[in-house]
Amino acid sequence: MDEPTRLTPATVVDVHFVLLDDSLILDWAGPAEALRMANQSLLAKGRPAAFALHFTGPRAETVSSVGARVSHLTPLPDLSQPQRPQWVVLVGQPGDRVELDSPAARELLHWLRGLRLAEGQVELMCICAGAVVAARAGLLARRKATTHHHHLDELRQSAPDCEVLANRVFVLDAPVFSSAGVTTGIDLTLHRIAARLGPALAAEVAQTMVVALRRGPQDPELSPFLHHRDHLHPALHRVQDAVSQAPQEAWTVPRMADQGHTSARHLTRLFEEHAGVSPLTYLQRIRLAVAQAALQSGHNVTQAAQISGFGSDTQLRRAWHRHGQPGTPGTTHRAAAR
Repeated sequence: MDEPTRLTPATVVDVHFVLLDDSLILDWAGPAEALRMANQSLLAKGRPAAFALHFTGPRAETVSSVGARVSHLTPLPDLSQPQRPQWVVLVGQPGDRVELDSPAARELLHWLRGLRLAEGQVELMCICAGAVVAARAGLLARRKATTHHHHLDELRQSAPDCEVLANRVFVLDAPVFSSAGVTTGIDLTLHRIAARLGPALAAEVAQTMVVALRRGPQDPELSPFLHHRDHLHPALHRVQDAVSQAPQEAWTVPRMADQGHTSARHLTRLFEEHAGVSPLTYLQRIRLAVAQAALQSGHNVTQAAQISGFGSDTQLRRAWHRHGQPGTPGTTHRAAAR
């Protein structure tokens, strides 16, 4: 038998999106578009495409979560002797539990159990509750993984010997990669594009997709932009929206109060009662989130301070330590540059 082709970063990757009925369409359409755009960028530079997209399943036709019918799916492939890298992408379904009782689902589980996962050869990407599907097939034993927060307990029950990590955007445990759900599948795909083709091309894809703040594997699933928003006060939401959309503006408590059509004193009471923080603490946390994203994208400390609205490097460093961020802004920038 011929020796398998040596797998290198230049080798085309076959990406198999596995679809059952009710597959969440954004779980697979977002990552697929990111890969298509990566190919498009490569071709525009005179380089060959890096990803071959395949849409497969136990049945030739399926109905997505929004009712769109997807036809001409290819049969589940034989991946026993891959000649080039293979990525298998499992996605979630709507609802609080993943239902795998249909004949098609049982056929999929049988196929998954036959996979021989190996880094750089056959790798698994689980988007949202796709991790539960992988767990039911026994593919997450003694691995680290995450899933949508609604399915964390279900994942623990389905794979008791899997280390389930909560409140994470995605988890890397090659050859298994998992993400928390829906848009985090795009974050994971951008990370994998960067690992294979370099961060510059991944950033180009992110810019094309208008993904302003790329997240990483250590980031929490719940964005800092969602913290302190579990209330129903409309005036406070108006203020938080304005600050989040333009954190670099010269915000003061009176100026925030103008956005909420209230007084500065009353706004402070609203923040403390409904958000649990002061207006200026909320502002600093939003600015820190923007600064962290800028540093992780390769900007230096001075640039990150300007982008996020801190008046100087010193103000950024003080806020960084005041809010208990690990390391320093400088070490974050240097880690991103490596």
